[in-house]
Amino acid sequence: MYLIKFTFVVVLLLLFSPIAEAKKRCKPLLEKLHNVQAMQRSGYSSKRGASLRAKEDKARDSWWQCETGRGKNKKKAKKAKKKSDSQTAHYRKKKTISLKGRTLKAGTPFKTSHAIVLKSKYQGDKKRAWLAFYQQPKRCQQPKSLQVFALCSEDKQTQRISFEQKYNQGSG
Repeated sequence: MYLIKFTFVVVLLLLFSPIAEAKKRCKPLLEKLHNVQAMQRSGYSSKRGASLRAKEDKARDSWWQCETGRGKNKKKAKKAKKKSDSQTAHYRKKKTISLKGRTLKAGTPFKTSHAIVLKSKYQGDKKRAWLAFYQQPKRCQQPKSLQVFALCSEDKQTQRISFEQKYNQGSG
């Protein structure tokens, strides 16, 4: 009887030992590592490959830390993450870009102070004739919807076609 009890206790200790508990606790991390490795076995671009390698390294490190019992304290890690997130948000608000000694605030539409040159479809006398000919509808000055914008583009195109015909007749 004593031998049976002793065997039963040993089996219980083996089943519920800290090592077995650690294995259960680390199993999701090991599965995550296996998932990343499975993704690596499928085809991918070089950029995606670098990303997958970084994910694999991170997953392997976290799994190994769990296995060896050197994992980070979760509460401390959460506090550190919150602090770094708030610092990142603060940084984003005051972000500036420096270009050759000039600084631009984030959100500026262009990263250059040079003039933007737009080439017109017409040059010289033909351009002056076009500007005199083209009558932009009032609602096309600031279109409120995509539908209005499309109508304005079509109207300009039809006016351009009739302008081309009249201009070529007048010069020909």
